[in-house]
Amino acid sequence: MDKLNQVLLHPKNRVGADLDAWLSYVGGDGLQVALQDPSALVGLIKEAHLPGLGGSGFPVHIKWAAVAEQKKAVDKYLICNGNEDEPGTFKDRMLLEETPHQIIEGATIAALATGINQIVFYINPDLDGCIEAMCVAVAQWQASELVEKVAAALKKPLTYRVMPSSGHYIGGEETAAIESVEGKFPFPRGKPPYPAQYGVHGCPTLVNNMETMANVTHLVRNGVQWFKDQGIGKASGTKIFCLSGDVLRPGAYELPMGTPLEDLIYKYGGGVLLGKKLKAVFTGGPSNTILTPKDLDVPLDFDSVRERRSSLGTGAMIVISEGTGIVKRVSEYVDFFAHSSCGQCPSCKTGTYYISQLLGKIDTGRGRQADLDSLENLCEILPGSGRCHLLDGAVKVLESSLYHFKDEYEQALRR
Repeated sequence: MDKLNQVLLHPKNRVGADLDAWLSYVGGDGLQVALQDPSALVGLIKEAHLPGLGGSGFPVHIKWAAVAEQKKAVDKYLICNGNEDEPGTFKDRMLLEETPHQIIEGATIAALATGINQIVFYINPDLDGCIEAMCVAVAQWQASELVEKVAAALKKPLTYRVMPSSGHYIGGEETAAIESVEGKFPFPRGKPPYPAQYGVHGCPTLVNNMETMANVTHLVRNGVQWFKDQGIGKASGTKIFCLSGDVLRPGAYELPMGTPLEDLIYKYGGGVLLGKKLKAVFTGGPSNTILTPKDLDVPLDFDSVRERRSSLGTGAMIVISEGTGIVKRVSEYVDFFAHSSCGQCPSCKTGTYYISQLLGKIDTGRGRQADLDSLENLCEILPGSGRCHLLDGAVKVLESSLYHFKDEYEQALRR
């Protein structure tokens, strides 16, 4: 834990730091270990239980193994996903601006483990500082002897590329990211085939989040047991939690995976603003079910939060205090999803729009009981009808708010 924080906060690793500065600290050690036995890397990641840290928590080793098994492919791609566009999520921005070499080294180790020779750093176009920092860092890596050593191990040249994403929220979905890298509009693809078999230009493709890549070099350098010891209880490693909303000290906090929600809000975040009581927490951004004060004891790891019928997601925690209207907040988030729909699936395009309109009516005192009934019906018929998670996320936060705070909806109708 201390080592990871030192890497993130060390002055040498701020924007403008060069590769030599990174290598003089702890950089390069993980890559040197990886070069000794690339075939052992997938097993190492599996043993450490490294989850994907971009939202789903899907085991990283499964994706890596699937790409590594594609032995006959001439080209293989890694998309390091930094599209980050969901409200309340800003961890990748911090990592990209302050520690780009950490991410590049992790991605290079992933390439060694899977036989990948094309690495794309896919970054939200609104994050100018991140793109600039990554371009400078990538140029330094391409001119270094490290890349030559990796290319020799791969037996083919290794190429890095920095690419602004489409700027659409949906562009962060892995198959939509593949479409963007191919120069197309980011329409999510149907599955199967999965990216590991058929990704960028039909080649095997691995899509991992920036935070996931940032963990890889430290895991490989320090070993499985070290990584496991960073977590609390059954959880392994650390997680960057983006704390925002009605909290005294908002910000990005790297804490042990499994840290209780109560500690994040009150110990690190300083508690709720103005000494108010906690009302709710939107977890993993606004596309999951809501947690309430009875859930303050939940350990913040993927399995524990899932047991509360929610999701850790990106690690974004948006705090809501007593006195803040849930209907208005849910209406704002669903508006975001409605505007973010790519329009490929009619159920998503029309469904999110219709939910947005109904919520707007209820929130502004123009709603009727029939509107509330319609919202409840939509929660039953819409889930699972889109190609990606956008529609399900919009429905999930609506359904959860109706479950916990239906009295506020009924109160809005009486207005």
